[in-house]
This record gives sequence, structure tokens and C-alpha cells, in this order.
Amino acid sequence: MQVFVIAGEASGDLHGSNLIHALKSRLPQAKFVGIGGPKMEEAGLELLFPSSDLAVVGVVEVIGHIRPILKAFGHTTAWLRKERPDLLILIDYPEFNLQVASRAKKLGIPIFYYISPQVWAWRQGRVKKLRRLVDRMAVILPFEEAFFRSHGMEVSFVGHPLLDVVKAGVSKTEFCREAGLNPEKPIVGLVPGSRKDEISRLFPVMAGAAERIFQDRQDVQFVVPLAPSLDPGILESFNHQITKSPNHPIIRVVKGQTYDAIGASDLILAASGTVTLEAAILGTPMVVTYKVSPVTCFLGRCLIKVPFASLVNLVAGRRVVTEIIQRDVTPERLSQEALSLLRDDAGRENMIKDLKEVKNALGGSGAAEKAADLAMELISGTCAA
Repeated sequence: MQVFVIAGEASGDLHGSNLIHALKSRLPQAKFVGIGGPKMEEAGLELLFPSSDLAVVGVVEVIGHIRPILKAFGHTTAWLRKERPDLLILIDYPEFNLQVASRAKKLGIPIFYYISPQVWAWRQGRVKKLRRLVDRMAVILPFEEAFFRSHGMEVSFVGHPLLDVVKAGVSKTEFCREAGLNPEKPIVGLVPGSRKDEISRLFPVMAGAAERIFQDRQDVQFVVPLAPSLDPGILESFNHQITKSPNHPIIRVVKGQTYDAIGASDLILAASGTVTLEAAILGTPMVVTYKVSPVTCFLGRCLIKVPFASLVNLVAGRRVVTEIIQRDVTPERLSQEALSLLRDDAGRENMIKDLKEVKNALGGSGAAEKAADLAMELISGTCAA
């Protein structure tokens, strides 16, 4: 038995690895092949193509990465034609995955979508394509089930998989000792995302904000939890720029300790995305920011149909955290919002209370196990046929 799995993002790699573990306990002899990252490979995925070559956001940004994307698509469709796996599992990454699904459908391969495309946010017309191509879908946000069911899709809310994995591995004191930080002084986390494009756009602004915060509050410390798939060297040039100033802040970079760093922080400056939900689960206040190319932004404003950019605010259904996007993404604005939160103990406590409500809305534990049960129904149906 063969199962092909595709995850094109760092968050998909994490959730895909847990799903593979859950399926392997049910199908110990099955072979798992596909596109993913180091966590999925550790879980037993035979890597056809690394997801790190595909992780990019925005129309203009995709054009710059078109060669590896087309190469991965060619390798994938050729493998599907040759091997005809028993199941294709798609994890988020809609533009690529829907093209693969179209080819797989013609080959008669059952298709299971875990972590749905956010068609409820933009380009809702894609839901028709999903309904035509996907045999079963597992969704992880509480409002998604009703949306897809209203469009005639077979869908189940399994809870958010982050609830099973997001927890600090060490105490704040121990983390600070290892990272060279003082647990008695305020800590601000800088979390510019997991993609190189995101980091190149956001980290210089966050680093500039750190300088301004430090000028006002020289007791504040800064930490950057770097995604495991990234080389710490990606930040060196930006850090070098900061250390040229006479009163520069010290920015510690840690790798593989994202949850420890976020949990130890008094607040974080975070790229809009999965990390905002991770911070909500850990109860860490945040300022959310995002910036893409002007063309991508223009198209987004035309197409996006939701009132918020961050998942935290979308799940809450109201503004819980401040969102700073596009032209407003400046060191001055980020530092103002951060300093305001650092000074306002009551405001920070209120945000922590609101974040707890967001966490509770994400459902219960065991998302990967529930998703594996749904996937098994498709496999069983194929075997019976």
C-alpha cells in the first residue's frame, strides 16, 4: 500500500508528520512518499521533493520561484501516473495541491484534504473545484465546517493540530539560562515567519523596532526563534546593521526552540500566520504584522473577503490583537505598539484572557488521530472496491 502526501509549508510539515505517525500505527506496512520537510521525513516519508524549495507567498513572489515549483509538479505527476497510490493526502498549499488533485482525479486516486485551503477568505469560487476533486476533507478551524457543508462538501472539523504540539519544553528560567537572557527582565520575541521572503521583508523592520524599543527601555531583551528549516546566517546581515549603532540591543537567535522562546516572551512581534495561533495557545500577547509585494497586496485587497488578516482575530470574530500591514509596517509603528503593551499591564492581561478564549474555540486534542480515521475510511473503500 502506498500513500502520497504533499505539504508545502513549515506548518504543514509539522502537521503532516503527526498524521503520518497516526496512519503508520494503523498501516504499519504502508509506504509514504511525497513532498514535505524534515519532520515528515523523520516520520517515515520518502522525500520526492523538499518543501523548503516551494514555500513562498504572493503572486509576484511565486514567479521568482516558478522553476522549482514546476519541477516538483512534474516529479509529482509522473510518480502518480506510474505508481497509482492508494491515497493522495493534501495539506494546505492550495495553488499547487489543487493542480495535483486535478491530475490525480483523472487517474482515479482517492483524495483526502487535511487542513483546507482558505477559500472562505478569498477566491471562494475555488470551493466548486474542491467539491469536484476532493473525496473527503478534515478542517481545523471552528467556522470552516459549516462553510464547506453549505457548499455540499463532505467535511469534518477535527480540532486544531497545534493543540497537541504547542507547549514549552522547559521553564522560562531554564530557557533564559540557555539563551543568555535574564528572566527578571522583559523579553520581546521577534518572529518574522518561516519563509525566506517573509524574513527578508519583515525582519529588518522588526530589528529596527527592537532598536527603538531599546532606546526607550534598555532593560528589554530580544529573541528570535528561527524555524528549524532555516540557516541562522539568514539574519547575520541584519544583526550586523544593528550592532553598528552605539546603544544597540542584543538580539539572541535560537533554533528549534520556538515554543520555549514564545512562551518565555512578554510579547512577540509576529508575522501573520500559524505562529499567531501558537502564541495564542501559549498565552503570549502579540502585535501581528505582514507585508507582501505591492502587486500581491493590490490583488489581495480585491479578492480577500474577511475583515482581519490574523487567524487569532478571525477565530475570535473580533479584534483581539493589533494588525499592522503593508505601508504601516515600519519600525516606528511596531515599536509604538510594543511599548504600549509593555507599559500596560492591564491591557496585556486582558489580551491573555482573550487569547485563552481563542484557544478554547480551537476544539479538543487528537486532530491527527481523527484525521487518520477519516483517511482510513477512504483507503478501506478503495480496498473494498
